[in-house]
Amino acid sequence: MLARLGLGVALLAVVALPFAVRPAKPALAPADDTVVVITPHNEAIRSEFARGFAGWYRARTGRTARVDWRVLGGTSEITRFLESEYLAAFRLHWTRQPGKPWSTEVQAGFTDNRLAPQAAPEAREARAAFLASEVSCGIDVFFGGGSYDYVREAAAGRIVPARVRRAHPEWFDDAVIPARFTGEQYRDEADRWFGNVISSYGILYNVDALARLGLPAPQAWSDLADPRYAGSLALADPTKSSSMAKAFENMIQQQIHAHLAAAGGADEAQAVRAGWRDGLRLIQRLAANARYFTDSSQKPPIDVAQGDCAAGICIDFYGRAQAGVVANRGASRLVFVTPQGGTVNSVDPIAILRGAPHREVAELFVEYTLTLDAQKLWNFQPGVPGGPERFALRRLPVRRDFYAHAEWKPRRSDPDAAPFDDPAPLVYRPEWTAHLFRELAFVVRVMCLDSHAELQAASAAIAAAPPDRRARANAALAELSAVDYEQVNGSIRRTLGAKNKVEEVRMATELGGRFRRQYRAAEAIARDGK
Repeated sequence: MLARLGLGVALLAVVALPFAVRPAKPALAPADDTVVVITPHNEAIRSEFARGFAGWYRARTGRTARVDWRVLGGTSEITRFLESEYLAAFRLHWTRQPGKPWSTEVQAGFTDNRLAPQAAPEAREARAAFLASEVSCGIDVFFGGGSYDYVREAAAGRIVPARVRRAHPEWFDDAVIPARFTGEQYRDEADRWFGNVISSYGILYNVDALARLGLPAPQAWSDLADPRYAGSLALADPTKSSSMAKAFENMIQQQIHAHLAAAGGADEAQAVRAGWRDGLRLIQRLAANARYFTDSSQKPPIDVAQGDCAAGICIDFYGRAQAGVVANRGASRLVFVTPQGGTVNSVDPIAILRGAPHREVAELFVEYTLTLDAQKLWNFQPGVPGGPERFALRRLPVRRDFYAHAEWKPRRSDPDAAPFDDPAPLVYRPEWTAHLFRELAFVVRVMCLDSHAELQAASAAIAAAPPDRRARANAALAELSAVDYEQVNGSIRRTLGAKNKVEEVRMATELGGRFRRQYRAAEAIARDGK
């Protein structure tokens, strides 16, 4: 009995010890005012902007302010959370009114900005009621993520106009924050969201790993299609990572531009179809080389740094930051490169959420992030005057006038970065692919993720096959009529937009099965010619 008691005490001690010796978690500092911000931004950004805002707010108002961060994961998780919270809040708002029962028409209609004239009267009434309401999710500000998600939130009515452009009209012209740049939208025309920092996409590679594989330094997306990268390329799942989906969209846009240039600008519709096809084929070849498709867009840079992968595709600041961390340890084995003409300069926005419980503080937080004081935090070195306190954020400010200050160059983490002076930028044409952003991620999933094992096996067999069989097997592998531009614009888009999600599951199953069979057939041709 005593032995058992002693064993129990020992086990309790082992379990309790980590809790006993861990450092005390600092309590949140009291403040006069609070702003609640939901964000996918990392801890470094949150820390520096919370500190910077507190100082700016006190100088502006004489009061103290605290940022209450809400961190759920990536932008996809945040948008799903907002959708759920506003659904619950509006349902409570609607059903509190006498004679207002909840229905599928009300649920579908209150966030639908494209209600047809023949839509049910209760759907139109619900939409009007939502837009006139202060229904709240309990959060003030949405900060960070891609503009695609903010366009959707604006259309749904979950974000509302902010006053910053009325307060500072001088900030919103081509010399400071343009409305558009190289085809990318930098702010909402109705002031519901504003670009805050610039993002581009590129390749992070490990010099030592490339030497081991006998590969040259990659400079273009197509360089990563070399079969020698097999099992050594780090990619994220585009259905979970909007930055990876955007990188894939950039590849397709680049291919469309190439076809359009080859045709001398003639027959744009044909160039779009051909560029879509060739872009998907490029993505397919990259997927064949992928070691994995991770749920986290932060994993590829880490694995490249450790040498587990030779190269990876990532958003610019992940790549620069990881290269900087390694360089600070006395090594220079990591290099980040943005493919020439292969990536747009898009923005991560900021917006005020409908029913913000701390609206005045939220307005000032949005204003602060667009001041030059806050913009310096994105790219100044830690510890320099005006810069971040602890972390080099390695991001590029959205304000064009930031780059006009030559005297700031020695203080910057990336002094030569000049996104507004790129001699050959990729000009984004939203009418080509923007409406198919979700559909593209779906296609990559069924074409590359759900059938990844079969794709890799076929690609390995093709690489080892004699030339005659290799050509036939490659043709079989790259047969993409099931996901060509017409199909994605037609049946696939209709299915993904339907209310019945069972149809989406059925389509994913059918297409995934089709590609698995196709890849097995290509492998058989490569191996034995049949």
